[in-house]
Amino acid sequence: MFTFDRKDFGPEFTFGVATAAYQIEGATQSHGRGQSIWDTFSATPGNVHNGDTGLNACNHYELWPQDLDLIRDGGFDAYRFSFAWPRLIPEGTGATNQEGIDFYDRLIDGMLERGIKPYATLYHWDLPSALQDRGGWMNRDIANWFADYASLVADKFGDRLQATATINEPWCVAFLSHYLGIHAPGYRDLRAAARAMHHVLFAHGTAIDALRAGGAKNLGIVLNLEKSEPATESEEDRQAVDFGDALFNRWYLGGVFKGQYPEVLTQWLEPYLPANYQADMETVSRPLDWLGINYYTRGLYKASTEPGRPVDQVKGPLEKTDIGWEIYPQGLKDLLIRVSNEYTKIPVYVTENGMAEAEGNDDPRRVKYYDDHLKAVLAARAAGADVRGYFAWSLLDNYEWAEGYNKRFGLVHVDYATQKRTPKASYRSFQGLLHNTK
Repeated sequence: MFTFDRKDFGPEFTFGVATAAYQIEGATQSHGRGQSIWDTFSATPGNVHNGDTGLNACNHYELWPQDLDLIRDGGFDAYRFSFAWPRLIPEGTGATNQEGIDFYDRLIDGMLERGIKPYATLYHWDLPSALQDRGGWMNRDIANWFADYASLVADKFGDRLQATATINEPWCVAFLSHYLGIHAPGYRDLRAAARAMHHVLFAHGTAIDALRAGGAKNLGIVLNLEKSEPATESEEDRQAVDFGDALFNRWYLGGVFKGQYPEVLTQWLEPYLPANYQADMETVSRPLDWLGINYYTRGLYKASTEPGRPVDQVKGPLEKTDIGWEIYPQGLKDLLIRVSNEYTKIPVYVTENGMAEAEGNDDPRRVKYYDDHLKAVLAARAAGADVRGYFAWSLLDNYEWAEGYNKRFGLVHVDYATQKRTPKASYRSFQGLLHNTK
């Protein structure tokens, strides 16, 4: 069980769980859904552990009522979910899919019937393949495609959503997927990355405009941030961490809240950035109502000895999760305070935080992980950070992208063969904290 009480967070603090469409829904080749870049990326040998795909995932498409019951019975206030763009607009633009609209109608109404607040994300990485054929995030036109999609969501669902985020983790959308090649579409190209890094934020801004024009309220973006630290105290490593922090954190924070990218990166990317990108910065930095921060670990940087590579990341000595990430709750506290002091005073939500752990329903390390990170949230609030909520990642064991079904982040165990859900000790810890205390 946890070592604090819900009342320590105050009566208005939101506790929730988070998922993403491709990771849990399944039904990727039926019910009118179009193809996404993750369907083809995962079907390509060598991209995903064990060749796993999201074809069935957790079958949330059919089993959503029992999943919402788990959220309600756990005492959670809110559910952070994502719309699947190809389920709503199969080709990315043009004709809509009524079966997809009906599914999200049922899902959202199901949340409201159970007293669960819907926190929606427009884009959690499942780009329609037809748009990838046209360049995807490398094509400036994606800002218009995404705005049209946002308008549809505002029109069909906006009046029932507690909050809406445009994009989940733009660093992953752009850099992890276009430079490191680890996620779909799997590019390893600096020009592709530079263009995606700008276009993903430009599209965020056009979507904010479209959502507001459609009457949607309480709008934000979800950034994945790390606590960037030098591997040693050498001058070279201090310069390296400045570059790493710019690449992982300041590009997105600075673009969204200051309308300005860090100079150390614009110099590096200058030959590859879109022409006249500066003219888009007013759109990139549209005012927001809230910010979501996804936090998992820190980044340790040292100067690189490889030509053309600015920095290297190294593994640290701290205890690690099953996916190999250091457990570092201090980093969450530091980030929340930094963002509050340096970037914005709007409300902040921890929209993802959690750990992969070996299979099993007795997960004491995960309970301690959540306990320590929630205490970091309390410490940040005590230091003046306006943190309004916390969403555990994730409700269910699910499809963990390039890791396939090999890593389990869920509060609830999923037997993928039978789709049986079994709450873990970490779920029971949240239930003990939250049940009957709203």
